[in-house]
Amino acid sequence: MNSEIKSFIKIFITGCLWGTIGLFVKRMEMLGSSSPYTSFLRLFFGFLLLALLTLIFDGPKAFRVGRNTLISCILLGIVCQGTFNMLYSMSISMNGMSVGSVLLYTAPIFTSIASVLLFKEKLNVLKWIALLINVIGCALTATGGEFNAASFAPLGILIGIGAGFTYAMTAVFGKIAMKEESSPFAVATYNLMFGCLFVAVTRRPWLTVETPFNARLILYGLLFGLIPTALAYSFYFSGLSKISQASKVPVVASVELVVATIIGLIAFAESVTIVKIIGILLVLLSILLFNKTPKKSPR
Repeated sequence: MNSEIKSFIKIFITGCLWGTIGLFVKRMEMLGSSSPYTSFLRLFFGFLLLALLTLIFDGPKAFRVGRNTLISCILLGIVCQGTFNMLYSMSISMNGMSVGSVLLYTAPIFTSIASVLLFKEKLNVLKWIALLINVIGCALTATGGEFNAASFAPLGILIGIGAGFTYAMTAVFGKIAMKEESSPFAVATYNLMFGCLFVAVTRRPWLTVETPFNARLILYGLLFGLIPTALAYSFYFSGLSKISQASKVPVVASVELVVATIIGLIAFAESVTIVKIIGILLVLLSILLFNKTPKKSPR
């Protein structure tokens, strides 16, 4: 098994871990948390846990990163953590969960365009077909094919697309950050640190809840910071460092939506229709197609 295949497995694992995000968000909302406070606890505990992992596995020297890596980490924190969390929360509020999820998964399109412009990647016909299948699959999985209940406010749609764009930039800025062969743990740590600071300064999340030091809420926040955050980003940046084409990353990570749907079925008794099952199969098909290497024609 070559290093790039192992890297895609790590991105796939990342998507599976990200698929648990809804579970933590719903549980924390039941305990009285707000969206800003939930995001803050996730980033704060994720940062602390990753800083500890960096010290254990790579030592204090790992925190010494190059200038370009540090700038990329600042952009990752502000754009792909802080701004993304705020835009996605606003999108869910204005568009509803289903449409908000669909707009979020316009991300592979933005990543592909950025990869062509910045990294000179080439997208063949098969990859464009895979992208289209991915978007359709995500749409069917998130909505079950029912769009009529959604309110398509122009501002809400723009905000939702903005969430997709900021999410897409994770692969782009992350690839730039890993060019200097920095520690994946250190890159992930700085990413969450700057995101946490951005949310803390702009939202003051502790003022948005009545009991910010609720013990059960803090425990869920700690687990949120560990499973779909510290562990997920450790796999993500470790895998990203060995992947030559950033455009493939969000397509593989879109397995997140499949896992989220399955968890919704098991934990919250959410319905899974035949349309959603078709959507799940299309997402998985798009991942296979996007990573299929075209056969070279004989000379």
